[in-house]
Amino acid sequence: MYFSMRSSLAFLAALLLLSGAANAQTATINLTVNAAAGTHAIDPNIYGMSGFGLDAAFAKEIKLPNYRWGGDGTTRYNWMVDSSNSGNDWYFVGGSGEENPTPGGQVDKMITTYSPAGAKPLITIPIIPHINSTSLRTCSYRKSVYGEQQKFNPYVTLGAEKDQCGNGFEPNGNQILDTKIAYNHIDNTTALQKQWVQHLVKTHGTGIVHYFQLDNEPFGWGNTHVDVEPDGVEYSTIVYLGEQYAAAIKQAEPSALVFGPSDFTHAGWIGNPKAQDGLFAGEFYLREFAKYDKQHGSRSLDYFDEHYYGPEGSNPAEIQSTRSLWDPTYNSGNWIETTYFKGPMRLLPRFHEWIKAYYPGTKLSLSEYSVTNGDQGGKTIYDALTQADALGIFGREGLDLANLWTIPKPGDPVAFSFRLFRNYDGKGSQYGNVWVSSTSADQTKLAIYGARRTSDGALTLIVINKTAEAITSNVALASFSTPATTAAVYQYSGANLAAIVPQPAIALSKRAGGAQSLTASFPAYSATVVAIARK
Repeated sequence: MYFSMRSSLAFLAALLLLSGAANAQTATINLTVNAAAGTHAIDPNIYGMSGFGLDAAFAKEIKLPNYRWGGDGTTRYNWMVDSSNSGNDWYFVGGSGEENPTPGGQVDKMITTYSPAGAKPLITIPIIPHINSTSLRTCSYRKSVYGEQQKFNPYVTLGAEKDQCGNGFEPNGNQILDTKIAYNHIDNTTALQKQWVQHLVKTHGTGIVHYFQLDNEPFGWGNTHVDVEPDGVEYSTIVYLGEQYAAAIKQAEPSALVFGPSDFTHAGWIGNPKAQDGLFAGEFYLREFAKYDKQHGSRSLDYFDEHYYGPEGSNPAEIQSTRSLWDPTYNSGNWIETTYFKGPMRLLPRFHEWIKAYYPGTKLSLSEYSVTNGDQGGKTIYDALTQADALGIFGREGLDLANLWTIPKPGDPVAFSFRLFRNYDGKGSQYGNVWVSSTSADQTKLAIYGARRTSDGALTLIVINKTAEAITSNVALASFSTPATTAAVYQYSGANLAAIVPQPAIALSKRAGGAQSLTASFPAYSATVVAIARK
């Protein structure tokens, strides 16, 4: 997980820019759509989210396809005592405080909460060697054992003696070695996790629970979980543990789909190439799993899964930052591009290339991601457009599953990013599920994402104006014919952050040869849905 800040001055400047957009000169950028070219299915799982605090009614409204139970706090989860350890995120505090916990209770409750939406859970299975042992409040760096430390938990103390929980650093800054791991941990085992998978399937059904993730950001254990993994782990160990627990999951539930390594941006993708035969961590992981599966005659890894946090920047830069996901001409200046990739990140094509080279047939997922700067809580038009752009890119680039980390409230602008794709008219109408070739004369200013809806044959377009001026466009339609004379239009912009607003229908025109087209004006900083009925 990751958080970032930008200055309020930059935010105010951007708002002034937006407010003056109505007076800006109109530009022209042409768009082209070919409904018979470049087609591929768009997996609905790209519209997933984290399940922590997600509004259940909103999940049902957008027909949430999946949600994730994951993050740092799940790495040391012990389902038998229904509690974990917060690690370096919060003073290494463990336990829920419940004296009589229900085994697996919090996860079972989450699954029950989102089942009415038809959403399927992605469950994190701990593979770290030590997990929490008790539901009672504990912590790794007790003051009574390790003495004075830089900081102590200001809210939680232990027992009648009011023992304090420290951050694990001596006052001089030295990291403390936890020599009493067994005080509040037990050894993790494949047998224990196998029992949990069996419990989940028995309780909720195979059709509900079959996505399982091999822990969370394992290359970062030496930081987040430094008390139990003070030296961290190399990728050879991460692979070995992953193979053992993946096999246990498949034994417990043969239809299970397994995700890994689920590592962090950016170092988690890279690991230590010197210890990985010169390969990046993701490449090494795929290669080793392919070897293991060939030896054992079955597939144990179904999704190559990583986490992604986009580049930071001002509001206009935020909207452009999604180019790191695909654009071979865009270099954000990030250290990973300079030091390791030797050029633009183009992350999704790069990951697809790794899969093709080392383990073909493996699906691709980003089980934790954020593309917005975050300090406004997804509450600006810039956040909404950046998120919508990412969803369009996910569909175009053939991503198979994604989970947004920071959950929007139903009225937040980022929530409307999802509605643009999952319920743009408030009546359940969705963006199409088959990608069609969609190109812009300048995708960096006016982005277009086209898809055909197989349920009724409609052609749906989402057009995002990333600039501070209105843009007029001729949209040429190829290989799509309809007796309809108009296209329905819905728009989200800074003019009304509380709704996707229906617009007057746009007339369809005939071009030479009988092909159709339409001409539309797209307001500054806006996202527009154009829906053309097949008949």
